[in-house]
Amino acid sequence: MFKALSRLFCLMGLFCLVSAGYAQEKLDFDYKLGSGDAIKIVVFQNPDLTLETRVSESGSITYPLIGSVNIGGLTIEAAEQRIAAGLKNGGFVQQPQVNIVLGQVRGNQVSVLGQVNRPGRFPLETFNTRLSDVLAMAGGIAPTGSDTVIVTGIREGKPFRKEVDLPGIYVDGRAGDDLVVSGGDVVYVHRAPVFYIYGEAQRSGVYRIERGMTVQQALAQGGGPTVRGTESRIRLDRRNAQGQLERLTPEMHEPIRADDVVYIRESLF
Repeated sequence: MFKALSRLFCLMGLFCLVSAGYAQEKLDFDYKLGSGDAIKIVVFQNPDLTLETRVSESGSITYPLIGSVNIGGLTIEAAEQRIAAGLKNGGFVQQPQVNIVLGQVRGNQVSVLGQVNRPGRFPLETFNTRLSDVLAMAGGIAPTGSDTVIVTGIREGKPFRKEVDLPGIYVDGRAGDDLVVSGGDVVYVHRAPVFYIYGEAQRSGVYRIERGMTVQQALAQGGGPTVRGTESRIRLDRRNAQGQLERLTPEMHEPIRADDVVYIRESLF
């Protein structure tokens, strides 16, 4: 019985090691090198060509015999092939077998700015880090943050920009909007839209606009009219598409808009 358990534990340990090795191999295969990454380069049967270095800000390294090599943005495998080609084409090694070991990841970072709890730069430790993962690293969206997240970066050499409705990923089942971020991306959370209420309101002030909020719900957010105020004498100041201020008499069921100013006037009687 004891021998059987020992063999079982050994097999479980071996399975864990193999799985971990496969995961690391998968990560190294898909990970794209970036500035600041620490790497070790080894050429089989050529110990003099072993080099430990960091990828520069321009994405290049200086390698013995072949000089500057641009490997920024390449996968580990592609970088190995580029160095091997340089050694072979230069006539330095006939059949170079190059191996790159990734030591420390610094190059692939994402900046998270705006209304989050911990803004800053965060490393992408896996090749399939998604937008929701990055926001979690930043402590989530602050109470003052918008539901819409803006992601900018470079995709296939072209500028990339996408606005993502974060609650829609989960509420509406749009899982495809939880996009995979790339090194150099900037995730920005703007301040949530607000409206203003004053006059004969119980709680005058500035309030966040919730999804689908109507004028009536906005009044409720401000506590409703005082005993001197009335819902029948509400004025709304709103800027039109040309930026001009319009003074309106709103319907209770119509949606409130960003930067609307609601004024509750005093009752005539």
